[in-house]
Amino acid sequence: MPRTGNRGQGYAGLKKTQAPPKQTASERKPQLKGAAPPAPKQQASAELHAMRQDELNRHAPHDRERSNQDEKSPRQQTSKLNSLLRSSDYEQRDGEEKLRGWKSAVHRYVSLYNQAEANQHAAVLTDYVTDSDHCDRLRGRLERLRERDLLRGALPAGSETKAELIRVNESSSEVSVLVRLHIKRRMEQSGRYYMEERSEFERLWLGLSGGAWDVLRVEPIIAERRPRFGTATDNWMTIDDYSELFGDLSSPSTPYLNYDLLQQFKHRPSGIRYRRDLVAAYADRWWNEGNPAYELFEVNCTNYVSQCIFAGNAPMNYTGKRETGWWYKGRNKGSEWWSYSWAVSNAITNYLTGSKSSGLRAEVMQSADELQLGDIITYDWNGDQRFQHSTVVTAFDSFGMPLVNANTVSSRHRYWDYRDSYAWTEQTKYRFFHIADLL
Repeated sequence: MPRTGNRGQGYAGLKKTQAPPKQTASERKPQLKGAAPPAPKQQASAELHAMRQDELNRHAPHDRERSNQDEKSPRQQTSKLNSLLRSSDYEQRDGEEKLRGWKSAVHRYVSLYNQAEANQHAAVLTDYVTDSDHCDRLRGRLERLRERDLLRGALPAGSETKAELIRVNESSSEVSVLVRLHIKRRMEQSGRYYMEERSEFERLWLGLSGGAWDVLRVEPIIAERRPRFGTATDNWMTIDDYSELFGDLSSPSTPYLNYDLLQQFKHRPSGIRYRRDLVAAYADRWWNEGNPAYELFEVNCTNYVSQCIFAGNAPMNYTGKRETGWWYKGRNKGSEWWSYSWAVSNAITNYLTGSKSSGLRAEVMQSADELQLGDIITYDWNGDQRFQHSTVVTAFDSFGMPLVNANTVSSRHRYWDYRDSYAWTEQTKYRFFHIADLL
């Protein structure tokens, strides 16, 4: 039987019965600057010139105000390349492109990607991309997504995809682009709505042929497959990928220790209540960025989950040995001061599976519907008993099934089974952990 404990809010509870109306072309404000429209031809007649000047003078205050607004937008951009593509900005026009060159091809790719996500059918994008391997990969993922959502009675009620350009290498006829896709899907289930979000990275290769840019190859960067420590047999993400996405991660972190709760770690009061609401609140606050009080790891999923349950009063078990306990102290003179169980999915799986009489304790459950807010799921993609990914339960859908948050591939209120991920395989196994109410 499903647990009936503190499950928290599983949906937004919106009353809308249809998707919001589409914006008109004049209402859209694209965030990627395209080619400017051609300037009007200069008037030959002095009389027409005078009339034009008078018209400009009458509209000058409005134009200056609009110009001042336009000057602010570049300073508000946070992208490294000052470029952000949004699926809703793209509109095909007869004989005209809103963007020129390879950026137009990327812009269209983002729009078609969003359509494929919304419709859960790959054809609209596979007809545009010439990479047959990726087309098969995308088709399989969307088929799994469609079948799963139909079985759980969930239907997409709207979708938006934004793409941030992280890095570009270009020549006169070839371009490679690393993009960060931020996908929002509004889901309807039994008349209720919730929003799920995730951020993924893809590398696109484009080529110029016959005056037009084509998307020749697409490679998703599947960061969930690689553990922080140990080896991976199917590593889709290299060290170069990490440095490209996250930059230099070797800077010291500021240790975050809650001494009021821990009382020198071992000498702490017993019977502290696990605050599931605080776990969910922390998870929603930091799902898409790193808390600067902690080290940001290359594969950050288990570090993020550990932070979440620590925010819910879970006590550290400080042993000073990385192979034992569950603890974090930051860095000391370049050395890593945290246990493997704090940062590694396989290690926290083993730690929580083992029996303990005090401290952070969990019970292994048989199914996802037995979990409560603040509980944990770990993922073994290959069925080889080596767990590579961790998530924390932060909400529930209309049928009481868990929605989870995660890091590395940042996700918020994502359906727990991850069948919508490229990391998922037919051999995927899960471990469900219910954290004890009193620790």
